[in-house]
Amino acid sequence: MSRRKTERLLNLVICLLATRRPLSAEQIRQAVPGYDRDGDEAFQRMFERDKNELREIGIPIDVVRDPWEDEPGYRIERESYELPEITLEPDEAAVLGLAAQVWQRASLAEAASGALLKLRAGGVATDQPVGTGALELRVDTRDPAFPALWDAVRDRRVVRFDYRSAGSETVRSRTVEPWGVVSRRGRWYLAGYDRDRDAPRAFRLSRITGQVSTVGRPGAVEVPEGVDLRAMVGFPDETTDERVAVVRVRQGACEGLRQLARAVHPGAGGWDEAELAFTDPERLAGWMASLGADVEVVEPPDAREAVIRRLKGALA
Repeated sequence: MSRRKTERLLNLVICLLATRRPLSAEQIRQAVPGYDRDGDEAFQRMFERDKNELREIGIPIDVVRDPWEDEPGYRIERESYELPEITLEPDEAAVLGLAAQVWQRASLAEAASGALLKLRAGGVATDQPVGTGALELRVDTRDPAFPALWDAVRDRRVVRFDYRSAGSETVRSRTVEPWGVVSRRGRWYLAGYDRDRDAPRAFRLSRITGQVSTVGRPGAVEVPEGVDLRAMVGFPDETTDERVAVVRVRQGACEGLRQLARAVHPGAGGWDEAELAFTDPERLAGWMASLGADVEVVEPPDAREAVIRRLKGALA
């Protein structure tokens, strides 16, 4: 929706909420910015579309026919428009606050923050811990493929992407009917039907390389009834054994990395050598690439190659 249309619809809602008596179409035409004040036919078409769109999203526009007037009047009754009082238990409010944090780095961040702000303005505390221990957020949305896959699941649209399997450097194209995006142990997965393998599969988002593209029209994907998305990512085809990476760190830099390292050995030429525990080369690569020229992954080879791919992608 264009910004101009959004402003016009918002102005129309405000106008119909604020009026004490029903307004005729002509009065609305003069009062609401954005309507054509010269062309009668163009105004009528636009006004009818606007009324229908507002009703489709749940905003009730009443039509009042006064026997003493030639034209009907329009208004929005506050009692029908306003939400009832929202009452949340402490644990419910805490879960809402936690859920909003999931989108902290995603495209939904602004909407989530706005929703929490409105709840707090209404006197609802959304950041209370539950029980004796505070809730801990263990997921993030740093994977570049997340927004596109989230939209595809919402629109029920087939996607295509390049994917690197666990323990392999081979990248293959996958065409998938997305059923859902699920988090497990701080990592995000796409669960769906793999058309190339002709079977349900789960794909780890950090292994997706390049852009995610859509195939076909929206609404083409049907999610099977009773499918358990969490079960699909319960045992992904990957190793979770902890490994150790050897990383050269510039002296006087990367204090946070040094604190998380298993060991840091003094080196020569202005560099130290750190040992870092990791399980996923791609997640390690994202962290190392963000530190720029202050680090260099020495081994293992798959982690080093993952960093090089990230840096080449940023350069391109």
